[in-house]
Amino acid sequence: MTKGIFILDNYDLIYGSAGKKIREMIDIYAEPQTKISLRENLSLLSQAEVIFSGWGCPVMDEEFLAAAPNLKAVFYGAGSIKGFVSDAFWERDILVTSAYAANAIPVIEFTISQILFSLKRGWFYVNKIKKDKAYPSRQETVPGAFGSTVGIISLGMIGRGVCEKLRQFDVDVIAYDPYVKPEIADELGVELCSLEEIFQKSDVVSLHAPWINETVGLITGVHLASMKKNATFINTARGAIVREDEMIEVLQNRPDITALLDVTYPEPPVHGSPLYTLDNCILTPHIAGSLSNECNRMGEYMFEELERYLVGDELKWKITKKQSVLMA
Repeated sequence: MTKGIFILDNYDLIYGSAGKKIREMIDIYAEPQTKISLRENLSLLSQAEVIFSGWGCPVMDEEFLAAAPNLKAVFYGAGSIKGFVSDAFWERDILVTSAYAANAIPVIEFTISQILFSLKRGWFYVNKIKKDKAYPSRQETVPGAFGSTVGIISLGMIGRGVCEKLRQFDVDVIAYDPYVKPEIADELGVELCSLEEIFQKSDVVSLHAPWINETVGLITGVHLASMKKNATFINTARGAIVREDEMIEVLQNRPDITALLDVTYPEPPVHGSPLYTLDNCILTPHIAGSLSNECNRMGEYMFEELERYLVGDELKWKITKKQSVLMA
């Protein structure tokens, strides 16, 4: 029977519903470990053929891999694998699969909710009523969800999921992604545009690009300043993709536009940052991704991958070294 071990910070959070099923299929020969407890007893890795992990996964460097000579596959019940893979890991040709698709689901749900709310200028009204202690005039221009334009930056797993959900609404969807072929955009029912056009044409712009070298500082003040009157910018990706100082200056000069930021850089914003007090900036504490019970979905995805692995089927969410370069 295949031998496996759990190594992560919070076993119950991710594998609370899937752990028992995994134990019925393979020999989990030790209690769940954390990277701290494992450091004190690396010999526990000697039997491991598969590892189930999640947030808190140890870096799988040469020392780690030397202690795990039988390791064949890693099932990562979270999103990005960049925090634990190494050159030595790829050289060993170990299979790795991630629950990034499961983690994408709540981000997609959150994004759709905020796009629709923003098209009604919901946060503008919430803040204005709190500030004025009175209802504002409803003569304000509200885009609404009929005939408005939504711009999506990056058509990865989350961006594509948002586009698919938006099909049920009467909005036009445009997208920017230099890596996506026109036929993929056609399948999603979106029009590919330049980054500049996304900001100039959209009533709501939603950012879903990965944080890689090529995207650091991708979104500039010039982009944000070019937005339509009463438009909204949503960031559920990573704060470093936006030039924050330039964004703050634009928000100060354009009280009509709104920035909804689930991520910032640094995170949280530094003490005294204008982001905390600007009326047209909405901060949420990185809640778009999986939280609480939603995390169990990631464990379930890894259980399903284990089923495929044990019968020799191709892993649905397998990540190659080449793919990892372009992923968050």
